[in-house]
Amino acid sequence: MDKVVATAVEAVADVGDGASLAVGGFGLSGVPNVLIRALYERGVGGLSVVSNNCGAMESGLAVLLAAGRIARVTGSYIGANKEFARQYLAGELEVELIPQGTLAERLRAGGAGIPAFYTPAGVGTQVAEGGLPWRYDGSGGVALASPPKEVRTFDGAEYVLEHGIRTDFALVRAAKGDRHGNLVFAKSSRNFNPLAAMAGRVTIAEVEELVEPGAIDPDAVHLPGVFVQRVVALTPEQASDKRVEKRTVSG
Repeated sequence: MDKVVATAVEAVADVGDGASLAVGGFGLSGVPNVLIRALYERGVGGLSVVSNNCGAMESGLAVLLAAGRIARVTGSYIGANKEFARQYLAGELEVELIPQGTLAERLRAGGAGIPAFYTPAGVGTQVAEGGLPWRYDGSGGVALASPPKEVRTFDGAEYVLEHGIRTDFALVRAAKGDRHGNLVFAKSSRNFNPLAAMAGRVTIAEVEELVEPGAIDPDAVHLPGVFVQRVVALTPEQASDKRVEKRTVSG
């Protein structure tokens, strides 16, 4: 089955207002910028986003965030995104902050058909006990707080119940993909991409290099095409457009 779609705008044409999205990437690495920009150009809003962070340096999800298109974020890291923090504290954005490993497993579990699982992460904290601010009222008060979660004891240790995540769509970026949707990710850009792809009911992948079926060694496939419904081939210019968040030097 040929899953290649001609343009990014065509690939996201059925993503409507209020849709939920799992988005790959970590910082500026492996972020599906072209698909995100296509969503921005379509003008969709009220989105619920599941992603490790919400963009940085005015790229990635920060494009949608700055335009007021995101209503809710489930993630692990706000980081240095001042607009994210401003919207959250002003009560303009609902935010569910969860441990990073828990986020990864919730995405994987959702994609694997596992409704819930127990983890020790968060036991004894507001993650389990509830009360984390999901939305502020704009005056410093909490308008909506997280509910308490079930805690059980296994072999003498406590574990908190977490639910798998499924979203309407997933947006990911891969270094290489074929027409059947099999994907290969480059080094650290793999990050949350395979997990986000698994969680989406409709997964759209932008690929830096499109190859024909059979060109990828089956042992080299990081994400099987069964999890991918649409593939968009990037232009050389789009594929090479990679920013560096923090430049460092060694003496």
